[in-house]
Amino acid sequence: MSRSYTNLLDLAEGNFAALGPGGGGGGGRRRSGSFGLKRMSRVMTVPGTLSELDGEEDSEHAATNSVASDVPSSVAGDRVIVVSNQLPVVARRRPDGRGWSFSWDDDSLLLQLRDGIPDEMEVFFVGSLRADVPVADQDEVSQALLDRFRCAPVFLPDPLNERFYHRFCKRHLWPLFHYMLPFSSSASPSPSSSSPSSSFGSGRFDRGAWEAYVLANKFFFEKVVEVINPEEDYVWVHDYHLMALPTFLRRRFNRLRIGFFLHSPFPSSEIYRTLPVREEILKALLNCDLIGFHTFDYARHFLSCCSRMLGIEYQSKRGYIGLDYFGRTVGIKIMPVGVHMGQLKTVLSLPDREWRVSELQQQFEGKTVLLGVDDMDIFKGINLKLLAFENMLRTHPKWQGRAVLVQIANPARGKGKDLEAIQAEIHESCKRINGEFGQSGYSPVVFIDRDVSSVEKIAYYTIAECVVVTAVRDGMNLTPYEYIVCRQGSDSTSDVNGPKKSMLVVSEFIGCSPSLSGAIRVNPWNIEATAEALNEAISMSEQEKQLRHEKHYRYVSTHDVAYWSKSFIQDLERACKDHFRRTCWGIGLGFGFRVVALDPHFTKLNMDSIVMAYERSESRAIFLDYDGTLVPQTSISRTPSAEVLRIINTLCSDRRNKVFLVSGRRRDKLGEWFSSCPDLGIAAEHGYFLRWIRDEEWQTCTQTSDFGWMEMAKPVMNLYTEATDGSYIDPKESALVWHHQDADPGFGSSQAKELLDHLESVLANEPVSVKSGQFIVEVKPQGVSKGVVAEKILISMKERGKQADFVLCIGDDRSDEDMFENIADTIKKGMVATNTSLFACTVGQKPSKAKFYLDDTFEVVTMLSALADATEPELETELADEFDELAVSVSSVDIDDEQTSSDRLIGG
Repeated sequence: MSRSYTNLLDLAEGNFAALGPGGGGGGGRRRSGSFGLKRMSRVMTVPGTLSELDGEEDSEHAATNSVASDVPSSVAGDRVIVVSNQLPVVARRRPDGRGWSFSWDDDSLLLQLRDGIPDEMEVFFVGSLRADVPVADQDEVSQALLDRFRCAPVFLPDPLNERFYHRFCKRHLWPLFHYMLPFSSSASPSPSSSSPSSSFGSGRFDRGAWEAYVLANKFFFEKVVEVINPEEDYVWVHDYHLMALPTFLRRRFNRLRIGFFLHSPFPSSEIYRTLPVREEILKALLNCDLIGFHTFDYARHFLSCCSRMLGIEYQSKRGYIGLDYFGRTVGIKIMPVGVHMGQLKTVLSLPDREWRVSELQQQFEGKTVLLGVDDMDIFKGINLKLLAFENMLRTHPKWQGRAVLVQIANPARGKGKDLEAIQAEIHESCKRINGEFGQSGYSPVVFIDRDVSSVEKIAYYTIAECVVVTAVRDGMNLTPYEYIVCRQGSDSTSDVNGPKKSMLVVSEFIGCSPSLSGAIRVNPWNIEATAEALNEAISMSEQEKQLRHEKHYRYVSTHDVAYWSKSFIQDLERACKDHFRRTCWGIGLGFGFRVVALDPHFTKLNMDSIVMAYERSESRAIFLDYDGTLVPQTSISRTPSAEVLRIINTLCSDRRNKVFLVSGRRRDKLGEWFSSCPDLGIAAEHGYFLRWIRDEEWQTCTQTSDFGWMEMAKPVMNLYTEATDGSYIDPKESALVWHHQDADPGFGSSQAKELLDHLESVLANEPVSVKSGQFIVEVKPQGVSKGVVAEKILISMKERGKQADFVLCIGDDRSDEDMFENIADTIKKGMVATNTSLFACTVGQKPSKAKFYLDDTFEVVTMLSALADATEPELETELADEFDELAVSVSSVDIDDEQTSSDRLIGG
């Protein structure tokens, strides 16, 4: 069994001895237990996809185009492929054993979401069936579901499904996402365990189960590939079972339009970070175009994890939250799902409902009914609800003999010691409460632990005065929404006489809580407070109940499941609108795979092209950033290497060249590091200090000598430094810089935003600019930037008759963008020759104002080395005098004199 978890391909091979050769794939497709993997470059050098990465021999996997597929779509036009663990279809073998019967599952959210999809867009489903279909029947079942239901079933071998669903999804992911940490190994399945539900709680991380999870996701991927037309189709993936699927899809079709919605909570970063495969799952989700969550809390936790683990910060633009991920913007959607209004109103109109309501009204005549409807699991807090109800009866005796708690507990879908303990406690509490407060003809707790039909459940909703939800953690929970609709009733019902009213007591830890502003929110762990909330809810005035009900009904009726799906599809279309207008590069293997989306005019700097332009030019200007360009940002030692010094000296030896180091660092440090480069020009502190050669005096690029603002800015920065552990101030001669890269990511970012606002307010009347950068907040004099100093140097060269016909500038951060932007307009402004070769190059593949990029500092040094090899130092004597005169000319220029030709050219 492979132990290399950095390569997704190794995990997805299916070469697991415990699983066998993974037969039983949909449509009888062959899945070999071992594929021959091809050796591939980790970085692509041409646009497109990584074709045939799986090493499979199937012809359908031979696509070489980034968005095309040799599998034709079944229909023309846009289509959304909904992928989930289970299809919204009920499959049953016929009683005579001959064949299968199928029907839609009307209660399935996936089926209901079709109501919000545009009529012209087809909905196609991919998922597994809740039935054990023998291999011999799989082809027949697949064809029947395709023809009659537009569904493509995924058949997972039983051993694989056990490890994927029962072990990894249900025993690890689901408890962890509900804030349950595996503090002990008691819940972990033993290697010999054959029971798919031998434990309900969270167990220690199982590498074999993780491998099965990835392999199962690959089965779903292969089924999607069979039916997809990537140029036309949208793919909407649902829930935590398929979080690895986006990486498979993105790797195969790098422009595919992919959305994902998580129906469970997303835990806080402190909980999520305990997951050993935490970064793999985050990176897989970031291969989507849109990621949806029920609440802002869940989205905030996800964004915090991206910030802390991947260093990715989010931005909000016109109300839309987005993550910039290698040139792609990954949208974040916050929209809680709703109920299906049509289905509820249909059930409300059924004749069976009327007599059931009448029967219940007789049963509970004169009583105030509180209702709970929950799944039987460890997170629904049924035992806490019973304790709160018991406390209410004890502290408010007036409700004894009058208040009844009806608790419907849907049958458990799992097993385990934790669940058994909860069930035992619930039964013991019911027995104790009924024994203490029960009377003849009165049982304070009515516990129903059997299957309850939709009609019967709606009848209970109709007669209940209050619904109580005390889950300690729940993704959404639509019980309060259903209750509100049932209390409103349909036009043809008259069970609730007079004004419609309802009351809710809900846990603050469930997804629907934020949208129910009229509900009484409680901390279910606080038994006494919950008991008081129950008393308040049923004691409230009728008018107040009516107003709260009306407010809730307006929201629930307008934010139904159709509204939810329509909103998600619209945002997915918006997030993908530029997919086919951008150049995409697939980079990396395994879960490290990502797509870099670039502007069509943004290309990698070609070594041969720049060398040719360099050789045919006569006057060259070269501007080099330092940190992140000549030395890596992660390097502990920031001193230049001997190779960098050699290259710079070689370039400077050609008197057709003028090489400038343009950096934000202090002039004394740069002068010390490059003391062995006599002909190198240096612009320190973003160009505030300037010198053309080593033996020249430093000049300032502004006549500003008043730095009194520093005395105003320092106390403010000191205040934030003391309050932010890990931050520090870097005082420069012309600027102050506050660094927070060593602080807590979330707190440091928040403090930086606050400091920026504070400084802008304090220094509003001072001649300075306050800017934020990567982990910094900087205050510097106005008019000082790398772009300005680059323009001034080019203008000075022109005035001496050595107008540049070759310009190269390289940098990696936000301060270099000013230089790229100014360089792009130099021809238009007449600063350089009309035939000038301009090379503005950023380090790293990322959105930039530069037209070219190089991947890293190694490639920068390699490129400069190639230019150094093409340098002709013999020209040094011929041009030495001319450049010496140019240096003297620049040093004598009054930069702030409005009458100089330099300032006239750049507009003062």
